[in-house]
Amino acid sequence: MNRRAFLSKPATTLAAPVAAALAHPAIGSDDPPGDDEIISRFANTSLPTEPRSLAGIAPYSGPWEYAQAAHLLRRCLFGPTRAEINTAASQTLTEVMDRLLTTPAAPAPPLNVSATDTSVPQGQTWVTEPFNQTFEGPRRSSLRAWWMGQLLGQDTSLSEKMTLFWHNHFVIELGDINDARYGYHYCALLRQHALGNIKQLTEEVTVAPAMLRYLNGNQSTANAPNENYGRELLELFTVGKGPLIGPGNYTNYTEADVQAAAKVLTGWRDNTTTIAGYYTASRHNTTTKQFSGAFQNATIANLGDQEYKALIALIFAQQETAKFLCRKLYRWFVYYVIDATTEAEVIEPLARLLVANNYNVAPVLRALLSSEHFFDAVNMGCVIKSPLDFTVGTCRQLQMVFPAASNLTAQYGMWDYLNSTTNVQQQYLGDPPNVAGWPAYWQTPQYYEMWINAVTLPRRNQLTDLFISTNGYTRNGANIKINVIDLVLSLPPATAADPNLLIAELAQLLFPISLTANQLTYLNDTLLPGLPDFEWTVEWQQYLAAPTNATRRTAVETKLRSLLRTMMGLAEYHLS
Repeated sequence: MNRRAFLSKPATTLAAPVAAALAHPAIGSDDPPGDDEIISRFANTSLPTEPRSLAGIAPYSGPWEYAQAAHLLRRCLFGPTRAEINTAASQTLTEVMDRLLTTPAAPAPPLNVSATDTSVPQGQTWVTEPFNQTFEGPRRSSLRAWWMGQLLGQDTSLSEKMTLFWHNHFVIELGDINDARYGYHYCALLRQHALGNIKQLTEEVTVAPAMLRYLNGNQSTANAPNENYGRELLELFTVGKGPLIGPGNYTNYTEADVQAAAKVLTGWRDNTTTIAGYYTASRHNTTTKQFSGAFQNATIANLGDQEYKALIALIFAQQETAKFLCRKLYRWFVYYVIDATTEAEVIEPLARLLVANNYNVAPVLRALLSSEHFFDAVNMGCVIKSPLDFTVGTCRQLQMVFPAASNLTAQYGMWDYLNSTTNVQQQYLGDPPNVAGWPAYWQTPQYYEMWINAVTLPRRNQLTDLFISTNGYTRNGANIKINVIDLVLSLPPATAADPNLLIAELAQLLFPISLTANQLTYLNDTLLPGLPDFEWTVEWQQYLAAPTNATRRTAVETKLRSLLRTMMGLAEYHLS
């Protein structure tokens, strides 16, 4: 099997007009692309139908070494460090999964770092202060920056990756709800239940103030039920559509079910003082709600403020709900293609496991991420990194040092800067593009390939070029960059002194698939242009003997920057 085949797009996957355009570029094709490009002309135009893997969810029993540990952590963390991978490789898969499925303590809330927000002194939290539109901008920036800080400082736990998963699943947009306090409450809720019970999370999200405002549940009354949340609850959050069987009707729910769900959900509003959802009986539709055959013609009578729980119980009693959720988890952690074999051998048994565990997600994650299927070679190194994976992973894997908490303005400023860089790469933390989430996880047939286009690829290259440059990025008097010498000093001395061992060590950290012999030779030539291997050993040892000598330091720094800049420019660097 050619593990590198997907790096080259077969001509047969290109639509005829696209292939023709590649062969004969149109006039003006050299013009810079617009900032609205979403789908590259090289992206999928169809999905494969043959089975990618025959492996199921039986426990993985193959080799457990650096490569397997790195694969697991790349998918579960935002850029695992060399130390984290080596620690995992020294443990058993079960021990690593135990750590990944341990929920860390809840982080302290975001802090005010802006002189504009006079509601609290700088360095104190604003999350329980009264709403004030004047302060909304700096508070929202503080929340986004704080969230980025959680990704950078994550433990060896699935908590942050799953918090983002639920954010992409139970979508709200911070810009739309226009209350950063609601946004923090929502973030805390997702993090609290990230590795917990999906049904309970669904119940709590349903009446969370951020969701009530985002999907207009706070406007829903007995005589005018708002259908927005009821529709998205069925279509995007739980049971999914299934095949279309009529205008507005699907196998898993009908338009009548949306209307019935909307009536169930009437009566809930958001309280800007308590930052909570609350129930008003006079606004609740007290009629008996009739559901279709998709829900076994069930009815829900008036249950007041507990009625929404009956609706969620009805939805979670449907077999398709567990399957829908497991498909989303699969596309988040494994790959976007779910062929008939994967459906039968992975999705369906995972769905049964989810139901058997009363919708607790941890047993499903353990089974999936410890399975033969997950460690099948075809599923290693096949995911295109999201902008968050790419950006945070670069910072963590290359040991970039950020300002300490003792300088909050500089610390939050750098976190805010990283948010701006992922935003131009088309993934903005806190603001998916719409209620369906980021298209890379649902838009068929392109999926992850949407992350790479004529707009985002240059942005990625500009970011890594900046980080590897001599100056790096400076803001609020602080500076971040890749310190290439400190990075190499963290390696075993014999590895650091040997150019080929050095390149191999960096390659296994940065790339999820092995480089070819030609690529390794090219990287050697990049480090030592026209020079023999021993030249690196001599120069490195000379630097170690006199680390304060500017000439010797510059000699090795220049070579290492050139090497890492080239490595981060390879296609493999965009894979996980």
